[in-house]
Amino acid sequence: MNKWLLPLLLVSAGVALYEQSLPNPNYYLIGVAVVLFVFCMAKLNAKIPSKKENHEDE
Repeated sequence: MNKWLLPLLLVSAGVALYEQSLPNPNYYLIGVAVVLFVFCMAKLNAKIPSKKENHEDE
């Protein structure tokens, strides 16, 4: 796993949640943070092996 992926995931989630709590949130910043969060989650999910691949002998 890349070392920058998990911190970037947490920072993007934090920025999105913080911006959402403001009285006048910047929706473009929230959108970028959400897209970055989804991108990082997809990269992390690609590194997790499927359970179905491990049960070929059954």
